[in-house]
Amino acid sequence: MGDRLHHYLGGGRPVYTLLLPLALALLTLLCEAQGRMDKARSQEESRAGLLRRVKRGWVWNQFFVLEEYTGLEPLYIGKLHSDMDLGDGSIKYILSGDGAGTTFTIDDSTGDIHAIKRLDREVKAQYLLKAQAWNRQTDRPLEPESQFIVKIQDINDNEPKFQDGPYQATIPEMSTIGTEVIRLTATDADDPTYGNSARVVYSILQGQPYFSVEPKTGEVRVSLAGMDREVREIYSIIIQAKDMGGQLGGLAGTTVVNITLSDVNDNPPMFDQKLYQMSVLESAPVGSVVGRIRAKDRDIGINAEMRYSIIDGDGRDTFDISTDPTNLFGIITIKKPLNFESKASYTLKIEGANTHLDHRFLDKGPFSHVTIVHVSVEDIDEPPEFSSAAYYIEVSEEAEIGTVFTTVSARDPDASNNSIRYSIEMTTDLGKYFYIDITSGALMTVLALDREELSWHNITVLAMEMSNPSMIGSVSVAVKILDVNDNPPSLTHYFEAFVCESAKAGQLIQTVTAIDPDDPLGGQHFYYSLAPEAANNPNFTLRDNQDNTAWILTRRGGWSQQDQSVYYLPIFISDGELPVQTSTSTLTIRVCSCDVEGNVMSCNAEAYHLPASLSRGALIAILACIFVMLVMILLMLSLRSHRKRPYLHDEEDNVHENIVRYDDEGGGEEDTEAFDIAAMWNPHEAHLVGKQRQDMLPEIESLSRYVPLACVGWPGSVCVGGDSNVQGYVLSKLLEADLDPCAPPYDSLQTYAYEGEGSVAESLSSLQSGCSNTDHEYDYLNDWGPRFKKLAEMYGVLETNNPPMW
Repeated sequence: MGDRLHHYLGGGRPVYTLLLPLALALLTLLCEAQGRMDKARSQEESRAGLLRRVKRGWVWNQFFVLEEYTGLEPLYIGKLHSDMDLGDGSIKYILSGDGAGTTFTIDDSTGDIHAIKRLDREVKAQYLLKAQAWNRQTDRPLEPESQFIVKIQDINDNEPKFQDGPYQATIPEMSTIGTEVIRLTATDADDPTYGNSARVVYSILQGQPYFSVEPKTGEVRVSLAGMDREVREIYSIIIQAKDMGGQLGGLAGTTVVNITLSDVNDNPPMFDQKLYQMSVLESAPVGSVVGRIRAKDRDIGINAEMRYSIIDGDGRDTFDISTDPTNLFGIITIKKPLNFESKASYTLKIEGANTHLDHRFLDKGPFSHVTIVHVSVEDIDEPPEFSSAAYYIEVSEEAEIGTVFTTVSARDPDASNNSIRYSIEMTTDLGKYFYIDITSGALMTVLALDREELSWHNITVLAMEMSNPSMIGSVSVAVKILDVNDNPPSLTHYFEAFVCESAKAGQLIQTVTAIDPDDPLGGQHFYYSLAPEAANNPNFTLRDNQDNTAWILTRRGGWSQQDQSVYYLPIFISDGELPVQTSTSTLTIRVCSCDVEGNVMSCNAEAYHLPASLSRGALIAILACIFVMLVMILLMLSLRSHRKRPYLHDEEDNVHENIVRYDDEGGGEEDTEAFDIAAMWNPHEAHLVGKQRQDMLPEIESLSRYVPLACVGWPGSVCVGGDSNVQGYVLSKLLEADLDPCAPPYDSLQTYAYEGEGSVAESLSSLQSGCSNTDHEYDYLNDWGPRFKKLAEMYGVLETNNPPMW
């Protein structure tokens, strides 16, 4: 069957709830059913030839764990185990995927999976993890990587919530019982497919007897008829949503619903007074507001909107009434001019009525009311009035100074008929172009007019009573300046055209247009021709297109910059109005070299005198680049031939004092060809070995040849020539190095060929050590005395009662 990696469900800790064993049993049955379904599906696909089964080392399963675990220790999820795992620690289990290392950990030796963070199904309902078994020795996978799912089981830890609360709702006043107000929905983050954790039941906590709520749907309905907005407009009710089907122990959430009663037209309008007194000046212009009235209505909005009308009275033809923009007030205005001397008072009978009626409440009407308005006209001293409300005058721009172009007239409307004096408001004629006769009102020019400078003049004429200078009337006078053909035409822009050297006779080189500041009634009409002195020139001709444009054409070919680079062509332009205005403009034409498509390449004649070969500057730049490259090549060759020599000239003679690093990996103890290891095992016969190393000539012989063998015995035994020889040798070498001015300023490593000879601890070399780490036991270091105390503390076994870390 091959090696297989098994998943074992966790759940061996009965610390959650009494229902946990039952839940785990149900989960196990679900997993088995899922496994049977997957197996059947796989067999069916195999029979159909759709998929080819791949032999894998996994037994598919799912892990289930309850959310919101609050224990102090990590939560045990399950166990991974491979058939190849013999318990010798050679198998390493690796976990990856969602939350691996942060939310879930695995014991790489046992395969136990734990959750180290608190799990919340509402945050993440499942985790997709990958597992694989590796050989520790070869650091290679034993089986293909596979996936498994850790599903988080739900508990009732979330109360229902109204996401959009508090809510606002509106219903008409006087609504009948059962009218739906609003439908509320509370959401529960718990799993709706698991138990009753997410089954919500609604109830009303505040707002009875006016409203009720449907337990299952959350619909809020009217439960009391005849609610009047004018009595109470706003109701605040509290709705509760409880899970677990509303049973005891369920979690609940509440929200507030603010219900506003909207208005209906169930109240008639009414004026506050039966008679209103108003007054107005006789000088008030037509359309002036005399006053306003209102028929009040307890309703609001469109139900309080009114329509006012004058239904009777002697002022029906003199005054008018309309509704203001709010449709609440009646605005009384003047319909005809008033004259105190003719009639001093008026009476109006006004009706106010609702514009929007509700047929359900017509029995509460009538929805209209009537009042009387008395209007008194007051006598005042009125300012002078002009015979016309405004004046419009046209004046030619060639009008002579002092020309009278109009006369304005004003009179005093009062019975006294005072004398009038005229003037021009200074701010409307800043240029002081005009003057008005103080007594007759005659307007005349005092400066020359120019339509091209200013085509309109808007001035204000004032009329003042002699007996009462505060009484001033005004009128607007608009003066339009008529155009006269007094400006010659000219080219639209200062043109500078070009002609290619390859141009042939009859080729178009430029289209010219003209402008004229005058504005004739029939529009602009320009006529073009060459000036008389250029009419018979052999180079260019002009064609008038009769559409206010003209073409400049060539008369010949064979153009050359060397012969002539610039031509000046005078163009004669005239307009079509009387008196005819003419002008002459000069067009500059340059001879240029062009490409085959007619694009200008150069219009500079000097460019043709350059030699065909490279210029002097280009040759200098190329030679400079070549010189720089030669210098760089010589510098690189010099640096290569003068490499820095090593600091130590006698490196080969002192190789024994340096650490030599070899990148080639040795063959271990079985490699007997690299060197003769017998000398290290038998130091007494080392001097008999005939073959000596040629790559290292030590400065001194090994220290072990000068140090007598230590006597074997317990601490305290007398040994001749022990530490004194070693200490003396070290001190002498140290002094020699300090006094040598040529010694390199760094430490060196001395090689000793006979390690550990004569020591109580014998050799500390690892050449004959065991292959397993379990063979190394260092408890005997405690028996070697104080000199090995530090090693005993570092490598000895310490007894401890602390449990191992997970």
